[in-house]
Amino acid sequence: MLECTDGQTDRVPSNQTASEQLISCPQHCEVSVAKTPDSQQQFSPPSPSDTSSSQALTQQSQTFLRADTPNNTTGSGLPNFRQGICIPMDTKGTDPRLLLEEISIERNRITLGEILLEGTFGQIYCGTIITEDEKGGEFEQEVFIKTITDQARSDQTQVFLQECCMLKGLIHENINPVLAACLTPPDQQPLIVFHATSEGNLKKFLQKCRMSECGSHYALNTQQLVYMAIQIIRGVQFLHRKKIVHKDLATRNCLVDSDLGLKITDNSLSRDLFPNDYNCLGDNENRPVKWLSIEALLTHRFSPASDVWAFGVTLWELMTLGQQPYADIDPFEMSAYLQEGYRIAQPINCPDELFSVMACCWAISFEERPKFSQLLVCLQDFYTALGRYI
Repeated sequence: MLECTDGQTDRVPSNQTASEQLISCPQHCEVSVAKTPDSQQQFSPPSPSDTSSSQALTQQSQTFLRADTPNNTTGSGLPNFRQGICIPMDTKGTDPRLLLEEISIERNRITLGEILLEGTFGQIYCGTIITEDEKGGEFEQEVFIKTITDQARSDQTQVFLQECCMLKGLIHENINPVLAACLTPPDQQPLIVFHATSEGNLKKFLQKCRMSECGSHYALNTQQLVYMAIQIIRGVQFLHRKKIVHKDLATRNCLVDSDLGLKITDNSLSRDLFPNDYNCLGDNENRPVKWLSIEALLTHRFSPASDVWAFGVTLWELMTLGQQPYADIDPFEMSAYLQEGYRIAQPINCPDELFSVMACCWAISFEERPKFSQLLVCLQDFYTALGRYI
């Protein structure tokens, strides 16, 4: 079982580190990572020369990044990549109802079960739909169903439908797109259907494991957590190949199965269902402030590199079994806090080399962050090495 901290002291100030040690970074450069007394023994992954993968990490330069000191460049040269997870370009600006009509299903084919998650106006049900197989026969399929209550405003309904369209039509084992939708009759709230997973929301699942609410089968070890991280990388790589940036990568936007298979979801209803993960910084927009890269915080610019930053926070969530990052930091202070060089502290029982992966993801300059292809090779090597000891 992975032991976790209580999440109260979760920062690494540059002037209060217990000690420092140079650790091998995923890019095969060296990263000075703040070390805490509870840090585990260093594990050194194979160097790029030890692997034949074409995606192996390359030593382009001996750059030194620090997890605990500032780098004042904010990435002004950031490429104007698609602004977040979004509707394909050929349908951008289209009414989401028209997009969802393409996968419409009659309401009498949907059966709502128990409520799994509920917010102020959003709800997620488990349920079933009646659908057809390839031979024209009908069968019942277990699904998750997202909907909103009558208290939702029209603009909230519109945003909900837009976000449900974000992954529409994408097929990948680590992506969970919308499956079907019922928008009729117009006087009833829409029902949006997604493939179900046996364990549901990943953040909730991790928190149950931390609180010992899961059976012994889910006494998660480091190798299993790395396995989940690898699947997240594969899902994000698929999105990036489609020229899509997720913009809200976090455990709350992932689903998990009993075999620990993982699927990335859109962020529809996440602001309502996980209100503590989103903050408004005076701009009338709730954003996942503590998952955002420095350039996303300061300039609202998103790119694959900002997804890398968010992945580092997501990996931290995995290793802490769903704790809250930067729990004691005011959201309004986050940009200054990051620019001054502060980062989340290394979790208890988190191997040094996993923490070095996180540290590389949080480089101030987007150009100095690793690519997902590099992260994949690093974590796959570490996963294999862990298998020899577990």
